[in-house]
Amino acid sequence: MLQMWKAHLPLQSVPGLSFYKLLGSGGGNGFSILPDLSTYALLAVWEDKPSAVAFFQSHPYSQQVFVNAQHSWTIFMNTARVKGSWENGQPFPEQKADVANGPVAVLTRATIHPAKLWSFWKHVPKVSNRLEHHQTGIVFSKGIGEVPLLQQATFSLWKNREAMVAYAYRSAKHREMIKKTRELEWYREELFAEFVLTDAKGQWPDIPDLSHYLNHPSSTEYKRAV
Repeated sequence: MLQMWKAHLPLQSVPGLSFYKLLGSGGGNGFSILPDLSTYALLAVWEDKPSAVAFFQSHPYSQQVFVNAQHSWTIFMNTARVKGSWENGQPFPEQKADVANGPVAVLTRATIHPAKLWSFWKHVPKVSNRLEHHQTGIVFSKGIGEVPLLQQATFSLWKNREAMVAYAYRSAKHREMIKKTRELEWYREELFAEFVLTDAKGQWPDIPDLSHYLNHPSSTEYKRAV
């Protein structure tokens, strides 16, 4: 937690870093109302990949984080499509990345109306349990966020886009959640972004080696073992 608090000053002057968010995570399967105090995320948007590689290879802050972490996992992605806004802006430049083959990642983010908190969190466990048991095609999922309870996001990784679409549109619980979102107007702001993985480094418990899923050859620029 101290590392997260200290991160803002060094991150504000990193070359090539155009947008970042430091995120906590939810307990249990990631969507609990209680926090997971052991797991944190850095979401970063870069002007180019060499800038990102340089940060993870040699920046003092990233070195400190990796040394102190029991596990770390770094994913490089290109934006395939995005809609909505994040703090009244759109941080992810659309690259129209090809999603025909290989794994895709999905980031959903929302700011919840304070008056709708009880209604929203009452329905979340049903959908999160459905996602946890949706084994076909899902590689990883975690609830993350900036402000506990109010600003929430989910990050999920799928073996291919077909598996993600099957869950999004054929899961009864997920369709019900989307319907209630519109009917009850839970969100003050929301964003949906879909990405194509280009590289993955490090390791995370129960996550398989992703190299044989990737659309592009693993980067030779990023040599450091995490």
